[in-house]
Amino acid sequence: MALQLGRAISDGIGRVLSTTGAALFAGLLAIQLVTQVGINTAIVGFLPPEAASAAATGSPGLSLPLPPGVGVALTLVGIIVSTVYFVVLARALSRPRRELSTLPSTLYTRRIVRATLATFLAGLVVSVAVSIGLVLLVLPGIFLAASFFFFIFAAGVEDRGTLGSLRRSWGLARGNRLKLSLLVVAVGVVSGIVSTVGTLLDFAGLSSLSDVAVTVVNSGFFIVVYGTLAAAYRQLRDEESAAAAGSASGTDETAKL
Repeated sequence: MALQLGRAISDGIGRVLSTTGAALFAGLLAIQLVTQVGINTAIVGFLPPEAASAAATGSPGLSLPLPPGVGVALTLVGIIVSTVYFVVLARALSRPRRELSTLPSTLYTRRIVRATLATFLAGLVVSVAVSIGLVLLVLPGIFLAASFFFFIFAAGVEDRGTLGSLRRSWGLARGNRLKLSLLVVAVGVVSGIVSTVGTLLDFAGLSSLSDVAVTVVNSGFFIVVYGTLAAAYRQLRDEESAAAAGSASGTDETAKL
């Protein structure tokens, strides 16, 4: 199975420029803003009084004048909702292009608890593995990230479990890890640039603007990335199905002879 990365990128952008893409962008933006507010609120709340006063006179970013426990709760809610969101995203963007003008309820009701749990656990495994790989000379981390790009689609679309989704992603990436690694590097470069701009805004005392700007840009960028992954997933899955059908047909013909 040979991935055509250029076609996947153009197809992915087309998928994002749809009713489904707009709804997913709005959803991710809301989730990321709530999570950021929760993190900032918790940090400011847990700071010692002197540090909290300094943060208040400066610019602590998007936060609420509430107890730190509320910030922790908002952060946890953001993490849980984001996991459900990525299951819905995988299902929504991997549909045929003609269906992207609708958002049927099956996207967020069909085996959603099982798919969310599998996605969360697989995500933990991938995060730990990639982090260790990045520490070990970087390249192993890029290799693992490329290999596990599709686990969300395996869990959300194909209803596979934690280990099954990881194995499925590994199999789909086989023979295409170099191309997928280029995508990993591109994501890292863009994320690094956005983070640097955000840091510069923080130093300028514009932390709230930094939080909003970084969240908006990252949300838009990652929707495009996942649109590309959805297109790549469809390519590889369809090629695999076609190859399997051809093999079965050849076996039948041989049996007839």
